[in-house]
Amino acid sequence: MSAKTRFACTECGYISVRWLGRCTDCGGWNTLVEETINSKVAFADKNKSLTACPISNISIEHQSRFTTGIHELDGALGGGVVPGSLVLLGGDPGIGKSTLLLQMASELSRSGRKVLYVSGEESVQQIKMRSIRLNVEENLLFLLAETDIDQIEANIRETSPELVIIDSIQVVIKAEISASPGGVGQVRECASQMMRLAKMNGPAIFLVGHITKEGALAGPKVLEHMVDTVLYFEGERNNSFRILRSVKNRFGSTNEIGIFQMEGDGLKEVANPSEMFLSNRHSGDVPGSVVVSTIEGNRPLLVEVQALVCTSSFGSPRRMTAGVDYNRVSLILAVLEKRVGLHIGGQDAYVNAVGGVRLDEPAADLGIALALASSFKEVSVVGGLVAFGEIGLTGEIRPVPNLEKRINEAARLGFSRCIIPKSLSNYDPGNNMKVIRMNTLQEAIGAALV
Repeated sequence: MSAKTRFACTECGYISVRWLGRCTDCGGWNTLVEETINSKVAFADKNKSLTACPISNISIEHQSRFTTGIHELDGALGGGVVPGSLVLLGGDPGIGKSTLLLQMASELSRSGRKVLYVSGEESVQQIKMRSIRLNVEENLLFLLAETDIDQIEANIRETSPELVIIDSIQVVIKAEISASPGGVGQVRECASQMMRLAKMNGPAIFLVGHITKEGALAGPKVLEHMVDTVLYFEGERNNSFRILRSVKNRFGSTNEIGIFQMEGDGLKEVANPSEMFLSNRHSGDVPGSVVVSTIEGNRPLLVEVQALVCTSSFGSPRRMTAGVDYNRVSLILAVLEKRVGLHIGGQDAYVNAVGGVRLDEPAADLGIALALASSFKEVSVVGGLVAFGEIGLTGEIRPVPNLEKRINEAARLGFSRCIIPKSLSNYDPGNNMKVIRMNTLQEAIGAALV
């Protein structure tokens, strides 16, 4: 008798009894893959009886977070590791995921906590070689090279660690499931088994996840729904800066980030990111360069935005961006053309956020617009200028939150002028900082360009 099969969507986990070219749930094309149905896999103990009770009668044990010894990682986690939590860490190959987790394991074991590092892609000798480079040598750090999820669980129960690292979830398999490693069924069941172990026995478990070429976590979307926290490790491989971003956190804010710098002996925390991002900025006033004040999590950052506008050599003008949203730049170009009167539509336009940072918030609009206008007119902005504000389609500058944090960070680094939306409060930072409030983009350009 042939085994029964079904088809599961790799994007959303939708199940179908037959193959479909397009998933009816998420709309993805060619995302359904075949997997074998195995009735032996048990998802719950049917003999265990539980009854519902009022929430007021439920008591919880006080389990405080414990710090990892890496301040930037603790910040991204919302203050530290929660016992019994399941954390998913994703990022591009070679970005530094394994390095960060091995450094975290070293710090925790140095503080007296037992850690189990499980690798399915490297031997224990390879991990040992990397640990020598990172100066990791701790007796409470245990290494295991294994891909069978049942063997991993048995080692966890025998070792009784406070934290477990599995690198990576895509290579771990469950023998009862006849599917290749990384398949929808394998990833879903292995992650589910680790989730049950974490909730019942208390160790915090970190799962390393692969990234697809589109930049999303590989495997079914249900994997991200299952875990408590999802962290993305971002950065350009040819740039030393790395940003650890929280996109889901059941125990804290999802607006937190951690900033690191990759060096020869591992990842180093960046205590003053604004100063680092502006360290190689051109000392003179150059057209097309503007510093913007942005907020990442609860932290203000000053980032240089560069723009280059030049005559198009082709029939249609080119638009290229790095670190900023392409559609947002197209909108700003249209506002400059229509509301300000800059005939920039037929020009090539290139915009770059320096340092490998990605500026997603609308507060960067004003800085991008000033950089484009500066490059188009071949006129530099006034010295010591910082700008932030959202630009509307009518050319108005709209308010953004965290005014005081942005201005204080600029004043701390020695900037003397700040262009902000006029509708914001009359905050005076002192420290020789001149705050310039503007209603429209045309007024801001007139005040910013020399």
